[in-house]
Amino acid sequence: MKTNKVLAVALIVAGILLLQAPPRLLAQEPPPGQPEDQSQAPAQDPPTRVARLSYTVGSVSFQPGGEGDWVTAVNNRPLTTGDNIWADKDSRAEFQIGSTSIRLDSETSVTFLELDDRTTQLRLSQGSILFRVRHLDDEDHFEIDTPNSAFVVQRTGEYRVDVSADGSETDTTVWRGRGEVTGGGASYDVIAGQRARFVGTQELDHEIDQLPPRDDFDSFAFDRDDHEDRAESANYISPETTGYEDLDEYGQWHYAADYGPVWTPVGVAVGWAPYRFGHWVWVEPWGWTWVESEPWGFAPFHYGRWAFIEGGWCWAPGPVAVRPIYAPALVAFVGGGGFGVGVGVGPAVAWFPLAPREVYVPWYRTSRGYVNNVNITNTRVNVTQVTNVYNTTIINNRTTNVTNITYANQHVSNAVTAVSHDTFVNARPVHNNLVKVDEREIASAPVTHSIPVQPVRQSVIGAGHPAMAKPPAAVINRQVVATRTPTPPRAPFEQRQAAMNVHTEAPGTPQAPVRPAAPPRPAVSNRLEEQGTPPPEEHPAQTASIPHAAANVPRPPAPAVQHPLVRPAPPVQEQPERQQNEEQKFSKWQQQRPAPAPRPPARQSAPPPKESKPHK
Repeated sequence: MKTNKVLAVALIVAGILLLQAPPRLLAQEPPPGQPEDQSQAPAQDPPTRVARLSYTVGSVSFQPGGEGDWVTAVNNRPLTTGDNIWADKDSRAEFQIGSTSIRLDSETSVTFLELDDRTTQLRLSQGSILFRVRHLDDEDHFEIDTPNSAFVVQRTGEYRVDVSADGSETDTTVWRGRGEVTGGGASYDVIAGQRARFVGTQELDHEIDQLPPRDDFDSFAFDRDDHEDRAESANYISPETTGYEDLDEYGQWHYAADYGPVWTPVGVAVGWAPYRFGHWVWVEPWGWTWVESEPWGFAPFHYGRWAFIEGGWCWAPGPVAVRPIYAPALVAFVGGGGFGVGVGVGPAVAWFPLAPREVYVPWYRTSRGYVNNVNITNTRVNVTQVTNVYNTTIINNRTTNVTNITYANQHVSNAVTAVSHDTFVNARPVHNNLVKVDEREIASAPVTHSIPVQPVRQSVIGAGHPAMAKPPAAVINRQVVATRTPTPPRAPFEQRQAAMNVHTEAPGTPQAPVRPAAPPRPAVSNRLEEQGTPPPEEHPAQTASIPHAAANVPRPPAPAVQHPLVRPAPPVQEQPERQQNEEQKFSKWQQQRPAPAPRPPARQSAPPPKESKPHK
């Protein structure tokens, strides 16, 4: 009995000590050289993936999440949860998410219901999309929601989904892969070689057909796939780097001492420098985001680093064996208070690209682990280097003991870009509105990772012009069926603007409740080489926020109410009669399948030559 009492007291003491331990000690330490476990990441971390609008032809319109206005789509604009795309009559569009490409045909409406580390959930209220999923982890969820059913991809492959103009019919085609369609209280498997037709809403009429002959949209999409398959850049960069497919056509790879394979653009304008030929927009939850004008201008501006070698710029990607984490712009800003650039122009905002092995410190609210991961997946830097810069720029900013850090590109001639405040916040083209800033002032100005600039509504809308083409009202308001409840629609910018605080927020200041993050996928492969020791004990704030407002508006809270454009799929009801009907349909489809082409006979290898005897 005495022994039991002693054991009980010991357990109570141990529990008290555990509760008093620092938060970092309660989480499992990462293996040497690998980033912190993303399953421990706080809810304020933004998604590590976005979509990129990579191709448009004809009249393609874009509507930022939460806004009512439609504008002309701008290529390379990052797309995320809540955004809408409309391809008008005789128009097409394409967007990419990592190695996945999704194409829209004429008169097609797509909404990003959810896009985060593991979930891609799209609303297709009308039209046709054709997509190829090249990579799918066990915990990934890829779903296309239509007015009468939800299609969940189960394997990598090529797929097409068509929704009729009135929303009453959905056709799902699988060239390669496998998926499940849910709706009307039933679920149906669609496998390679099938085209499944679903009619009705409350109950689905399901038919299975053979693959139809390719039409013009199929040929367009498969030609784009073939082009991506031939990309030489896949030899030098992670295939999950969104936008790498366009690098071959606009530049060349070569080896640079101390950097390895690097990519140099060709045919750029006179005076070209990274982050100069484009514009800034406000994309939540990251805040200020760079949109490059060149057709190839996505991957080199959201991943990797830029170096100035032998009189020219080249881009150095991160490790090939990892999935890089998206960043809105890998730059540092010069002069926290802005530069005076003349009467009537106002203070300037100036920035330069980060060089290889330089640490990126986000200007939006993140966890400490996120800062590690966004750096070591985008450049060859170890966690100790990240910690040193993090401690200097975040923790020591509260004191006067701030260590100066030398940035290579700050001292490269013509590398720093500056524009007026109005150009910056109104998404105007930077290269057409450059301002002259004294180079001596730039050289002596402090480098900051904050952007003390308040966004305006035009910052959210971006550089697109008001669009004449937009979906019909019936398509805009049409509900779709889903197996998961997505994040509720974002409020209009005017309502969110009141919650922004860009002036006095201190590092680690609590914010409003944030939306729980989806379980992220591992950011780094097990093959990543050891890059350093785990960082030392953290500051109690455990955040990488900067004292300004561009630490973005908190992400919306977890969905507590139904999304107005989504209705949950009814529970699946097992019915013996339905199972018998499906068995008959499958057997009929299988019997009508074209006979596979005969395999060529195996080449017979010649018998090995007889061993000759050595001459005596």
